[in-house]
Amino acid sequence: MKLDAKIQLNLKTKEAQGAVRKAAELGMKDTIVDIANDAIKGSPKRTGNNARSIQYEAKELEGSIYSTSGYGGYLETGTVKMAARPYFRPALDRNIGKLPENIKRHLE
Repeated sequence: MKLDAKIQLNLKTKEAQGAVRKAAELGMKDTIVDIANDAIKGSPKRTGNNARSIQYEAKELEGSIYSTSGYGGYLETGTVKMAARPYFRPALDRNIGKLPENIKRHLE
C-alpha cells in the first residue's frame, strides 16, 4: 500500500521563532531569580553580609548568580580549616527543573 499526502503549511516561522525565543529568555530570567532568592535564603548567616551580597544577571539565554562578599566561594566549597556550607548548588538543584515550566508559562 502506498499513501501520498500533500501538506501545505502556512506557518509564520519567524514570528513563532521570535515568540519562542522571548519565552525562553523570560523563563530563563524567572529561573535565575528563583535560584538567586533560594541561594540568599540558604546562605550561611552569621552577619548576613554574604546573603546581602548575592546578585544575579540574566541576559538573553544566559544567566549568572554570584556573591560579591569575597568569601562566598569559600562558604560554598570549604577550605582546609572550614567545612563547606553549600548554598548555591542546593539552590540550583532545587530550581533548575522549573526552567521548562517557566518557558512554557510564557508561551501560553
